[in-house]
Amino acid sequence: MSPTPDRTQIPIELSHLGDNPRVLVRHGGAPRRPARCVVYWMQRAMRTVDNPALEVAIETGNLLGLPVVIFFGVVPNYPNANLRHYHFLAQGLRDVREDAEERGVGFVVRRHPENRLDAFLEEVQAALLIGDENPCREPERWRTVLAGRLKIPYWTVDADVVVPSRVFNRSFVLLHHFRPRLKAELPKHLVPLKGIEPLYPWKEHKSLASFDLSADITYGFTKLDRTVRAVDSYTGGTHAALKRLREFVRNDLAGYDESRNRPETSGTSRLSPYLHFGHISPLTIALAVKKAMNEGKISAVTEERFLEQLIGWRELAVLFVRHEPNYDNWECAAPWARKTLLEHAADSRPHRYTFEQLERAETADELWNAAQRQMVSTGWMHNMMRMYWAKKILEWAPDPATAFDWAVILNDRYELDGRDPNGYAGIAWAIVGKLDRPWFNRPVFGLVRSMTAASFAKKFDADAYIRQHPSTKA
Repeated sequence: MSPTPDRTQIPIELSHLGDNPRVLVRHGGAPRRPARCVVYWMQRAMRTVDNPALEVAIETGNLLGLPVVIFFGVVPNYPNANLRHYHFLAQGLRDVREDAEERGVGFVVRRHPENRLDAFLEEVQAALLIGDENPCREPERWRTVLAGRLKIPYWTVDADVVVPSRVFNRSFVLLHHFRPRLKAELPKHLVPLKGIEPLYPWKEHKSLASFDLSADITYGFTKLDRTVRAVDSYTGGTHAALKRLREFVRNDLAGYDESRNRPETSGTSRLSPYLHFGHISPLTIALAVKKAMNEGKISAVTEERFLEQLIGWRELAVLFVRHEPNYDNWECAAPWARKTLLEHAADSRPHRYTFEQLERAETADELWNAAQRQMVSTGWMHNMMRMYWAKKILEWAPDPATAFDWAVILNDRYELDGRDPNGYAGIAWAIVGKLDRPWFNRPVFGLVRSMTAASFAKKFDADAYIRQHPSTKA
């Protein structure tokens, strides 16, 4: 759970920033004087467009009469990341470098072992540190540890959601419990973010080393998993994300309500990898959709359905991860789901597969195999298929706890948007009833919602989907 903000620790010249519900003071006190800059430690929000953390850093720099420099430290052991993830990340960093220069903001990238943030803060004589937030376990631990050893103020800014999570300060059992609270807050936050002009542009320092992003950021990472290779189905970065958004709004958004649940079509936005890496803001996407509705290009129903996915379900997932310590394992199960799954643990299963068989898509269910192959080969799986995919793992694994673990491992290994609150909430929904309600009693599933191949395949052209993701084996 995140620390409690202490507004009394904000210096008087910056006090109005304390009214921003996105800002959390992790280490208070007065800014260093004299100082040479304000540092923004970029980690989750890898963009300069619609980035509330960067805007706070620039506004702070303007008030203190200082330029802003972005620091990004590349670590060789980011939890569960592999070559696929690092490749996508590197593409995004190149866009940040270009966009930061255009805004008059510095950008420094360093790799291990030269990537120590506290050493960099001393090197540039930072007045204070601004960071972004990530509710997942390890990144939050890094922020907490850093706050305890810093000598200068350290604030983080909730830049990953439309409505700051601390506005709610709790999780919700179901979406319809969350929906009224969200709708009450949205008008305050679903507005364009004012881009602040730096009054003191950053001037390059020849003595300030930065990694050359034309080189391989993973060079020398001996323990990095390189078996999961980069994909050509997605190009990382804000520029590619904005291009994809424009294409979606122009070509697919009008038919979204009809085609979003048809995995054989390209009717969804496919922006989740960019959202995960922070290459695009959910606010940017939401405002583009609202603009299309206001211009009469889409219906109000289509706008509502899309924003419920983008903001409703996504921000419910963030709250789930913020407030549930066991978000990535069986222990997060809804009490009713835990009881019913244990009662059905000894039920006969139609098939049992090993983890290796699942990873290689070697099951008797060709629809499931196609979903697994889509994820492995493209780094993304259609949302409808993710539900079915996880449900079948529950049916085929030795027990619910193992099913949850296997789903997390596969999701985090192959999905470009893996290692993310959305993924963990989706798996928890599918396997242990989180954010869902009891259904009809079934073997193996108990009261947890089940999905059968026969009924699920009737909802769309399952054969077409299978043909799109064929086995490559002879």
